[in-house]
Amino acid sequence: MYNQYDDLSFSEQLHLTEEEIRRRHNQQMFLRRNAQLLQQELELEAELLEDNPELAQAVHAFNLQEIQAQQQGSSGVMQGDSTRKEQSVWSRFFPGLGGNY
Repeated sequence: MYNQYDDLSFSEQLHLTEEEIRRRHNQQMFLRRNAQLLQQELELEAELLEDNPELAQAVHAFNLQEIQAQQQGSSGVMQGDSTRKEQSVWSRFFPGLGGNY
């Protein structure tokens, strides 16, 4: 059975294999670090919300508004209104957190 590596020498195939192993290792390390940072972010967020009930209430209210806005946008698309572009509830208060959906 022919594959794309049949024309390569053994050392060339070995070199490609080593590169693939390194690439996969780097990808796994990136994903592991990303997961660690996300866990730290979630822990910090939980701590902030626990210490600040007003902040927790505001975040909850924003999230509810965001869900409602997305549902309205989805129903508009389902009805054929593809030109509707609304700004995210969160991006109104924090412009760097996203754009239009």
